[in-house]
Amino acid sequence: MPSSEYRRYVALGDSQTEGLGDGDDTVGLRGFADRFAGHLEAARPGLQYANLAVRGRLAGQVRAGQLAAALALRPDIATVVAGVNDVLRPRFDAAEVASHVEAMFAALTAAGAHVATVTFPDLGRVVPLARPLAPRLAELNDRIRDAAARHGVTVAETALPEAVADPRMWTTDRLHASAAGHERIAAALAHAVGLPGSDDTWTHPLPPRTAPTPGAAVAAELRWAAAFLGPWLGRRLRGRSSGDGRTAKRPDLLPFAAEDAAGR
Repeated sequence: MPSSEYRRYVALGDSQTEGLGDGDDTVGLRGFADRFAGHLEAARPGLQYANLAVRGRLAGQVRAGQLAAALALRPDIATVVAGVNDVLRPRFDAAEVASHVEAMFAALTAAGAHVATVTFPDLGRVVPLARPLAPRLAELNDRIRDAAARHGVTVAETALPEAVADPRMWTTDRLHASAAGHERIAAALAHAVGLPGSDDTWTHPLPPRTAPTPGAAVAAELRWAAAFLGPWLGRRLRGRSSGDGRTAKRPDLLPFAAEDAAGR
């Protein structure tokens, strides 16, 4: 289907797709999926858009809780972004996680949707304490690429550009993209699916910035551990998730309105 003919877009995933880091629960979340919908609307006005993502969901939970609803909406184009929450768990099986992602690829493409996904950056480039996760992320990315190739899924290689390690691309929790990061992901998807007017500027580095002193960098790590790592570990120990009690922010296909494009 030509990119100009996309009429129904459905997004499946976790907190990144929900939009954490781009807005908040008071003013509303935007995120890369909302921004990508804006690119689709610009290419073909009249887009209908649904976002089924819920923060904290594992890949298997995305499949179990969102796939059937997505298929019922009969999307022309869908994004599937899941797996990072699995990477962060003590017990991680890349093959199992990728099998859930591939099942979503298979079902959506079989239903006639053009499916797009992304690769995940090495979190150790952003959070030094996360460097041991690099092999997990690399294996998951390779498995996602292989699954995508089997089902004709478009992959935006957002893991690769050097700009992904720029702190300005991330929120203070360093696990979610900032507004600038979400816009880059949306631009990467637009470029990957070949939307009119898209290009590779999303890969370009941000303007130079002043690097922090070693002391300031250490202090920042300690503040991050106290403000974000500690609470995250606490939820894991209690068997809790940031998504407990939450539902999709946009479960139905609705017209992509001007206020959506402008942000909330």
